[in-house]
Amino acid sequence: MLEWLQQDPWGFLQFMLYRAPAVLLALTLHELAHGYVALRCGDTTARDHGRLTLNPAKHLDPIGTISMFLMGVGWAKPVPVNPANYRNGRWDDLKVSLAGVTTNFLLFLICTILSILLSRAMYKPEYLKEYGAEFFLSFQGDGFWMQLLPNYQSMIAPALRAPGLLHVQRFLFQLAFVNLGMGLFNLLPIPPLDGFHVVNDLFFRGRIKLSGAAFRLTHLVLMVILMSTDFIGKWVSSALYAIRDGLLSALLGIFPVL
Repeated sequence: MLEWLQQDPWGFLQFMLYRAPAVLLALTLHELAHGYVALRCGDTTARDHGRLTLNPAKHLDPIGTISMFLMGVGWAKPVPVNPANYRNGRWDDLKVSLAGVTTNFLLFLICTILSILLSRAMYKPEYLKEYGAEFFLSFQGDGFWMQLLPNYQSMIAPALRAPGLLHVQRFLFQLAFVNLGMGLFNLLPIPPLDGFHVVNDLFFRGRIKLSGAAFRLTHLVLMVILMSTDFIGKWVSSALYAIRDGLLSALLGIFPVL
């Protein structure tokens, strides 16, 4: 991303015009879901701290947000909760922990369906017949990247019968991409990610107790791993492509574009 910014700042800016709102929406709704479910479970901490809001500024973590922009995986500022207020102990903790990723996966599903429905009006039938819908809609399809990256717009233009819809499709692609990536990343069983709480509640009955200092330390270690290796990024990318392609094939059977 940084190299792209240096070599093609205008193309990078156009890309970010779609990526930025997608990232902000994914992060905000992820944290809002945590706080709302916590409130439903009897804990008012998030509401008392002003975190039940759609204002992204209340939720963004600077490093996590930058990571979302540059690598497609990241995190927001955790919503404060007090598990002692939950009515049903670890089961409520499990629901709160899953709320954020569930929201991300639902947004990914909705965006994927909307992308398919939009493609009926957007692409010329002869191109859909020749290349197939997956060419345009799969995260691994050449047509997908031609649409997502502005500098390839001239290459995809002949296949479009409604070029103005390209702006909507780009946003849907970005929103689907970042929500699936964020959901998968946060399911990793590493503190302080949501996946740690899920594993702890389901398999260890909530017996693993980590202090605030321990969470901060593991968070720092996680950031170092993200910045210095591509191990986590590769895993998330592999899972992301497999899930998108599998879901896309299933949905195209339900919502054919031709």
